[in-house]
Amino acid sequence: MPSGTERPIRPDETSGVLHPDNLTRYDARWIDPDPAVRDVVDQYWHVRWRLDPDESIAQTIVDLPAVTLTIETGDVPAALVVTGLHHGAWRRRISGSGDVFAIRLRPAGLGVLGSLRPHDVADAEVPLTAGLDDRLYALMTRLADERSAEARARAADVLIADRLRDHPPPAAHLLANRALDELRARAYRRTGTPLAAHLGVSERSVQRALAATLGIGPKQAARRIRLQEAARAVAVHGDDLAQIAVELGYADQAHLTSDFREATSTTPGAYRRQLQRLATGSRPVQRQSGNAL
Repeated sequence: MPSGTERPIRPDETSGVLHPDNLTRYDARWIDPDPAVRDVVDQYWHVRWRLDPDESIAQTIVDLPAVTLTIETGDVPAALVVTGLHHGAWRRRISGSGDVFAIRLRPAGLGVLGSLRPHDVADAEVPLTAGLDDRLYALMTRLADERSAEARARAADVLIADRLRDHPPPAAHLLANRALDELRARAYRRTGTPLAAHLGVSERSVQRALAATLGIGPKQAARRIRLQEAARAVAVHGDDLAQIAVELGYADQAHLTSDFREATSTTPGAYRRQLQRLATGSRPVQRQSGNAL
């Protein structure tokens, strides 16, 4: 796909958004980064929403092992946010109107763009300030001056390419990129060459690389990827949970159910039934008492 290509995020693709029909309501879209910044940026995405005054959506997300940087306007917690890796599903309440432009980083990205470390933002959405990370703040503030998501993506391509020239990622961080790519590629592959051997390095090298860039090891990263794919599979074709469990490498359906419940506080079956109710009836609205992907 050429850089700069913008396309809708489909409900049937892997996004990590539970209740993926909401993607249409959010006008959710991907924007592909320039290949020159692929060591840093996995994907740009943006969403916008306008809800009724008395309506809100409690959105649940099972995202990839990645740090995400966002520019947010409207009814949002902060103008600039860093979202760290969450070890379980996390939730965002969407209300009013607003929009978000996001940069989902590759493992090597955080070290190139700023001074934050993965554990600084683990399991949290942290407002980005100059005091938290001045280099990262300067970058995101500059992007926020652009008026559209497309303009922000193109400006990000330029500014991040400049940062890469000044602060190229070390070899260990590039190894983390390769390791995560391979874990994503083998989500449905139950046999084959062990990860470290496939990458031509020691297991300890992979563990150190992922710990330095993501704050987790390869087993935790693989589990997160598998859970995100499980959420997609249940939403798209979840009538045969046993088959989904087999395809994703779980020992059996019970292990899928246990893992899914631990991460999301619901079972795959209950989640599927909720989606079916939404598809056949009216959408439940939560009255006043939101970063996905």
